[in-house]
Amino acid sequence: MEYILGIDIGTGSTKAVAVGMDHIAFDSSQYFYPTATAKPQYSEQDPELIWKAFQDSIKEVVGKVGVSPLAISLSTAMHSLIAVDQHCNALAPMMTWADSRSTAIAEKLLASPQGIELYKETGTPVHSMSPLCKIMWIRENEPEFFSTVHKFISIKEYIWYRLFKAFEVDHSIASCSGLMDVERLVWSSLALTTAGITNAELSKLVSTTYTRADFDPAASLAFLKAGTPFVMGASDGCLANLGTGAITPGIAALTIGTSGALRMASHEALYNEKAMTFFYRLDEEIFINGGPVNNGGVALKWHLRNLFQKEQLSPEDYTSALAKMETVSPGAEGLIFLPYLQGERAPIWDSKSCGNFFGMRLTHQPEHFTRAVIEGICFALNDVLQSLEAAGRQISQLNVSGGFVSSAAWLQIMADITGKRLVLATTEDASAVGAAYLAVKATGRSEVYPSPVQNESTVVEPNAVNHLLYRKYFMLYQKLYQNLKGLMQEMYVLQNKG
Repeated sequence: MEYILGIDIGTGSTKAVAVGMDHIAFDSSQYFYPTATAKPQYSEQDPELIWKAFQDSIKEVVGKVGVSPLAISLSTAMHSLIAVDQHCNALAPMMTWADSRSTAIAEKLLASPQGIELYKETGTPVHSMSPLCKIMWIRENEPEFFSTVHKFISIKEYIWYRLFKAFEVDHSIASCSGLMDVERLVWSSLALTTAGITNAELSKLVSTTYTRADFDPAASLAFLKAGTPFVMGASDGCLANLGTGAITPGIAALTIGTSGALRMASHEALYNEKAMTFFYRLDEEIFINGGPVNNGGVALKWHLRNLFQKEQLSPEDYTSALAKMETVSPGAEGLIFLPYLQGERAPIWDSKSCGNFFGMRLTHQPEHFTRAVIEGICFALNDVLQSLEAAGRQISQLNVSGGFVSSAAWLQIMADITGKRLVLATTEDASAVGAAYLAVKATGRSEVYPSPVQNESTVVEPNAVNHLLYRKYFMLYQKLYQNLKGLMQEMYVLQNKG
């Protein structure tokens, strides 16, 4: 059987998805790894565990299918940072996108004259998630350690080095580092000066279609056919657009996993200084514009752990809670949830924000809170959607992916709040499928990117009556943050310095 293997190296797991020549995913494998929070604001992982998950996921799929793939293509989570020596040995744990120890540095940088200039040149919001701010934190807080670092790299580069003994990075991952000039596709001199580094501390920039087949025998991939090509690939967000077919005008991709994001493709960068929506690269021709939110499935998980008083939730727990939620009318009978449990990124970019339930009454039961949590997550993504449309691009359809697609009720709420048609184009990992689609073009099997097979799609249309009601609740949702912002700042200071 001929197939291409797309691999999505995510924050919580690595998933390999086999995609046939009919562009349909037919097999997969997934391996998980932990995140450590040794101190407040820290979010770290062991890159060696991720490398092992990468190897194991490939081995399992190849073993099940029985033959090596025609090619392997990589998708990776954005904004990771690893300090390594000249042999790519990690000198410290990897900092994930959620590591916010550089919050104060990011706030100071954004308020400086070059803050917006950096955003416009690099396409990356000036925020603690960005590798630029992480590097600045290391330089300011650990200067002796900073001086010993050979390269600052992402998890994509770490794995690529283990395969090919070369420091190389694609334009897509580089475009979300805060360090690359996204128009010129070179490292930004302004960003490098701000970070206090030079080109020498970064990898060589290459295309997302860049391909190598000379992987090192020491990489322990003996189960692969010699000469199997590896395609560099892109970031998980950009490839989710490709994997769901959201690379044409009027169609955006919406993903809800642990966090969430909403993104749309265009042939030019779309700026929004107030909301700082990002504009990253899929390839040399296509920008992916959008915004991420910190609190997707993690907010629901937090709520259900407290509701069921369980550390480990079963699928039945989710099913039961969501079923009871459906008995509650839209708006949760006046209960609104601000889902900023981990601070928030787009469009408010406020690491000091916090979660809040507003409108609580004696009549509210657990199912009201469940619905309010789901609606709050959807409101946050609708906030991003409206920021994108404010940049001058109208969106009529959302191609959706992520864990939330298994809930018909959640999909309907999202459609009703946004007022947009939702299309479920793939039930597999959209980023991994997108990586496989990119490889189809990169290896010369097609002159254009494939699209998902539409006859497998599920369409959810918004309810017009519910949408009108949700518009009123959404206005309250936005006012709540604006009215509480100052108090959130005071609470943050009290908790962290009081």
